Amino acid sequence: MSKTEWKEYEMSELIEEISMGPFGSNIKVECFTDSGVPVLNGSNLVGFRLNEDSFNYVTEEKATSLGKANAYRGDIVITHRGTLGQIVYIPQNSKYSRYVISQSQFRVRCNEKVIPEYLVYYFHSRLGQHKLLSNASQVGVPSLARPTSTFQKLTIEIPSIERQKEIVKILSALDDKIELNNAINRNLEEQAQAIFKSWFVDFEPFDGEMPEDWKLYKLSNFLPVVTGKKNANISVLNGTYPFFSCSQDVLWTDCYSFDGNAILVAGNGDFNVKFYNGKFEAYQRTYVLIPFEKRYAAWLYYAVKYNLDDITKGARGSVIKFITKGDLENFEFAAPQKLDSFKLLNIFDSINKIIESMKYENSQLSTLRDTLLAKLMSGEFGV
Repeated sequence: MSKTEWKEYEMSELIEEISMGPFGSNIKVECFTDSGVPVLNGSNLVGFRLNEDSFNYVTEEKATSLGKANAYRGDIVITHRGTLGQIVYIPQNSKYSRYVISQSQFRVRCNEKVIPEYLVYYFHSRLGQHKLLSNASQVGVPSLARPTSTFQKLTIEIPSIERQKEIVKILSALDDKIELNNAINRNLEEQAQAIFKSWFVDFEPFDGEMPEDWKLYKLSNFLPVVTGKKNANISVLNGTYPFFSCSQDVLWTDCYSFDGNAILVAGNGDFNVKFYNGKFEAYQRTYVLIPFEKRYAAWLYYAVKYNLDDITKGARGSVIKFITKGDLENFEFAAPQKLDSFKLLNIFDSINKIIESMKYENSQLSTLRDTLLAKLMSGEFGV
């Protein structure tokens, strides 16, 4: 099919239903429950498909009372305030049958002329992002003016439904592989956490008691804790470009493996890291932990990750909670005195090498997908 056979539509011609999220007064923090109908936030709108790693919930009754703020499988959800440019679709195999969108989002249900997956891929292309953000304001909190009405006035060229399905099949195959790799990585991390808990917390191989030839170490015995500051460059140990990514809604009570050499800890909700030329720029309250001995890096990553709940118990701040450099440096945990000959360290290292290789593969797959996305959406490539 040549590009001349594509048809141009106004978005209003492709939409069956469109609606905004609830007013903030209709869904407050006190409405949240431990289970029920998931409430979406920015972290759920990372990528192309709904990210279902974590949710807040409201009761079925509360969700029903919010009417058109309920989204279902096949719907598209778009951010109109905050992190602009986010757009995902809810797949048919999603964990839940319905979701509540936030006050910073609106949802779209397509009609028979376009499939939602295609539309989401289109709006992730350079041209699609340009159109989506054409009415954005950066004054104060970034936002789209009159989001639902302006979205409906956008124009888009699309091929036939059959060709849309063919394009989506190619792109989603790459996303399926990326998701599979991410699932494998999550499983590997869970296994490593279980091993750490068994040996270093519950002391299961030693009948629940810390061995006599073990002792308590401070984290500062193994590494310096570097506080990220704006425009402060920190070189990566091996000089290679790091394979790391996270959303802007990253949990402050978490840490992230960095290229197998370092550990990044989000000291509060403001987690900002930029990468270029084998270096990264870390902002204040992002802590960078680079072990003196590289062979300890993977093991220390799981030590920090497992114990972050304890580390953050003394978090400061009345509005935005944060942990300090000292909280990390002074954290104590048990380990063998003869650590250099402790073979279990090799298991953590092996697990992390597999995880890093999966991250690298995903970075390559993402580049391929984005390259194909641009060419397929422009009509440059046939299918």
